[in-house]
Amino acid sequence: MKAGHIWIGLGVVLILVGLAQNRGWLSWFGRLPGDIRSPRGGFFFPVTSSILISIVLTVVVNVLIRIFRDRG
Repeated sequence: MKAGHIWIGLGVVLILVGLAQNRGWLSWFGRLPGDIRSPRGGFFFPVTSSILISIVLTVVVNVLIRIFRDRG
């Protein structure tokens, strides 16, 4: 697979995530239980959201590695 195809794929994914965020479909993200937010709004640390992103990216990368390893 060429690097250009990977960049195009990443661009499409980013556009889709941006559209979902714009439509409000991801409004729950950043407000999960475990995300730390100060009552005055000056401090925010998305602990649970970061863990969720890490799990999803780990699964996606491992699936892609297995797919491309079998082809090579």
